[in-house]
Amino acid sequence: MNAAADAMHAVVFAYHSVGARCLRVLLARGMRVDLVVSHPDDPAENLWFERVADVAAEHGIPLLLVDQRLDEQQLTRVRELRPDYVFSFYFRRMLPSAVLESARLAALNMHGSLLPRYRGRAPVNWAVLHGEAETGATLHLMQAKPDAGDIVAQQAVPILPDDTAREVFDKVTVAAEIALWGVLPQLLRGEIPRRRNALEQGSYFGGRKPEDGRIDWQQPAARVYDLMRAVAPPYPGAFFDAGGRRLIVARARRAAPALAAQLQTASPGARLCEDTVLARCGDGGVLHLQQLWDAERPGTPLRHAELARLLPLERS
Repeated sequence: MNAAADAMHAVVFAYHSVGARCLRVLLARGMRVDLVVSHPDDPAENLWFERVADVAAEHGIPLLLVDQRLDEQQLTRVRELRPDYVFSFYFRRMLPSAVLESARLAALNMHGSLLPRYRGRAPVNWAVLHGEAETGATLHLMQAKPDAGDIVAQQAVPILPDDTAREVFDKVTVAAEIALWGVLPQLLRGEIPRRRNALEQGSYFGGRKPEDGRIDWQQPAARVYDLMRAVAPPYPGAFFDAGGRRLIVARARRAAPALAAQLQTASPGARLCEDTVLARCGDGGVLHLQQLWDAERPGTPLRHAELARLLPLERS
């Protein structure tokens, strides 16, 4: 029997950079991908990531675009392919049981955390928001309950103190590649290593909305800074209101001691100190707001003259 006949076959449900990179890993390792299912791009969304559809087109793989759920005709197409594996790489919908059951060997999902921690939606953003020092990617068996199946492979990455969620997401994308690359030789032999996903030791979080980015200056500086990092662009951004306008914190850092000293006696909130925007938090900690955007003009930094009209002035 020739190598092509011996190859393992897969149907891949994928989106975003993790989906694109993991699809490339499957192909590089020799997995035969018979169908890719992805999502149509949302024109209202900031598309800062790699497109799975482009990878499928590059390799001549048939592509289905599904927004909400697979219809019966599409389900039949997947079942008739009789894949050895079904993979889900950052696909945004739960796969129906009919799809999971179509896999001869296993249906596997790549999740952007170190399961069982941060099951659910937006795992990278939640990890940064909670000040974690580490996260990663987990390949696990799929079942009806989200992110609950046995763990097949994991790869950890560090979260540095000033990393934004975008920077951590880029690391998690590489972690997903490494985890998948390492276990694929076994999967291609039909071997599926697995260990229990101890849900009682983990956590589950739902999706986040733009309104969740509202800053409360009464909170400790570490908590406010973690929020800023967790939702920094290309995510919607942490924000506060000033001068009747909504201002988005596009970039921030903990203030150096010399800067922080300027707000030692100030009440919590953001102020313009000479040419610098500083914010004092509820515990006395000070943050340096290095770039602010008007929410009506995202991507355009506010100039000093605009900031002077919107923010209280702190005079030395």
